[in-house]
Parts: sequence; structure tokens; C-alpha cells
Amino acid sequence: MSAVDYLIPYDFSPVTILGFVLVLGLYGYGLLRMPEEDRPGSGRILVFVFGVMICYGVMQTRFDYYSQYMFFVHRGQHLILHHLGPFLIALSNPLPVMRFLYSRIKPGIRRALVPLGWVYRFLQHPAIASFLFVGLIYFWLWPPIHFDAMLSRDLYWIMNWSMLLDGLLFWWLIFDPRSPVTSDALGYGKRILLLALVAIPQMVLGATIVFSRGMVYDVYEVCGRAWPMAPETDQLLGGLLTWIPPAMMSILGILIILRRAMREDGKVSPYSEKLKATHS
Repeated sequence: MSAVDYLIPYDFSPVTILGFVLVLGLYGYGLLRMPEEDRPGSGRILVFVFGVMICYGVMQTRFDYYSQYMFFVHRGQHLILHHLGPFLIALSNPLPVMRFLYSRIKPGIRRALVPLGWVYRFLQHPAIASFLFVGLIYFWLWPPIHFDAMLSRDLYWIMNWSMLLDGLLFWWLIFDPRSPVTSDALGYGKRILLLALVAIPQMVLGATIVFSRGMVYDVYEVCGRAWPMAPETDQLLGGLLTWIPPAMMSILGILIILRRAMREDGKVSPYSEKLKATHS
């Protein structure tokens, strides 16, 4: 098999390809049309594109084949769709590009999008966002649901898209570039708390899979595995990918938020002192 064969979609999905093309196309259009002083730097652009492309890669290349026939590859797929890809996209701060694109939308269309704004604000409530972030992992890894999802093409695509969209919503809440001091963005302390809280149930789930005595996900026995790997090893590796990397990403997210809070505190403090002196 040549290198090109690995890049060809295993399960071609026009909707998926169209979705990624639209995202990159609109982002590129915004970059070219927006004022140069508002344009993000090359580093942020590269991070955004890389985050989008790795999500595409696990959904529309040969990687998708292995994720359907090896449990640990499947867990790697969801690690990218739910964590790493959205993490990088949110961290790249595409907000200036999004604001520019929104400003180009006609008023009539904006009014039609108002209900979507209500849904977005509901999903971005910290309790709802955290529950969905962890709950979807548990839901799709519940053995009966997981069995059906891996055997149904429609359910399989719903599973993958739900993980990607939910990951984008959660990590955007965490890495929202707006300052809590000057906007209604979630406070830094609450963001850190959320990251710590969502890490615990993921670690519990991963440890449960790792230390399980029997086969939890026998669908890979029914369909056959892509490689001659012992089922116990496959399940062990999948459990470790569910357990350790997500916890490490929560820790990394906490460090990034702490750095952002400390940097902002240094900027806000002199202003606060000046404000106090003005009112005294």
C-alpha cells in the first residue's frame, strides 16, 4: 500500500469533507479580507490549521479503517476528536476571524441565527458543558451502545461528530480569549476547577477498562481486528489512552489558564490602582 492510499478516505463521507473544506475556506477568506492589524499571527494560523487537519485525518483517511477494527486506535481517534484537535483550535484563538466573518453576514440572516445563539449559550453553561464533555465519553463507551455504534455506519458518524463538536464547545469555554474582567467570560478559577473535575471521571473510566478482568468491548472480536494483537493488549492500550492523555491535557490546560491569569493580573493591577486613585 502506497502513502497515497493511506490518505484516501476509507469510508468516504461527502458531508464530512464538505464541512472541513468550508471551515478552512471561510477561515482563509477571513484572513485575506480582514484588516492586517487584526489578522492573527502565523503561529496561531498554523495551530488552527493543524488542529483542523488532524481531526480530518482521523475521520477521512486510512486511520479511520484501523479505528473501526482496533479498540486502542479508536480511543486514539476520539482522543484527537474530543481533546487534541479542539484543544489546538480553541488555543489558536480564531475569534478575530469569526467576528470578521460574522460582520459580513446580512442582518436578515443574523436574525435567523438568533435561536442558534440561545442553544450555544445553554450548551456553554459550565455545568452543562462539563456534564456533556464527560457524559458523551461514558455514553459512547457503554458496552451495548459502543457495540451498536461500531456496527452501524450512521451511529458511527453521529458518535464521531458528537465527540468533535462537543470537544470544540468545551475547549472554547476553557480557552475563551475574552477577559473575565471586561466581559461575561467564565472566570479563570472556574475554568481551572472545570478542568480538574472533568479529569477525574475520565481517569476512573480509563482505569476501569485497564483493570477489567474480562473483555469489555467484544465487538472487535465479532468484526475481527486489523492486526494480530491479543484482545487483552488491545483493551489495555485503549484503557491507557482513555486514562492518561486526557488527564495530562487537563493539567496542560490548567497551566495555560494559570499563565494567562497571571499575565492579565499584571496588566489589570496598575489599571486598578489608577482607577482607585481617580476615585479617591
